[in-house]
Amino acid sequence: QVRVVESGGGLVHPGGSLRLSCAASGSNFSPTITGWYREAPGKQREFVAQTTDFDDIIYGKSMEGRVAIFRANAENTVYLQMISLKPDDTAVYSCRVQRGSSVYWGQGIQVTVSS
Repeated sequence: QVRVVESGGGLVHPGGSLRLSCAASGSNFSPTITGWYREAPGKQREFVAQTTDFDDIIYGKSMEGRVAIFRANAENTVYLQMISLKPDDTAVYSCRVQRGSSVYWGQGIQVTVSS
């Protein structure tokens, strides 16, 4: 069983930056794909970014150019660095970890962009 925990969310002013963390514990089976998704009120969940054990990175259109995903292997953590945040970026951000054919989600973390 894998436990996925997000952290780093909160309130940020427009134009600000925020770094989210996704820590996955438990079985360390590879390959692993770690992705970030977000869901705003009244909208469908959308893909933000993902990375793999081999640093194959894909970014979604929603935040392309304003987000970077990177891994800290020693910490078993994947980070999502977000810059130039806008009020439209307000959402619950969730981490998805796929190991082999198994998928695990974190509980999600609120990011609010407001002045």
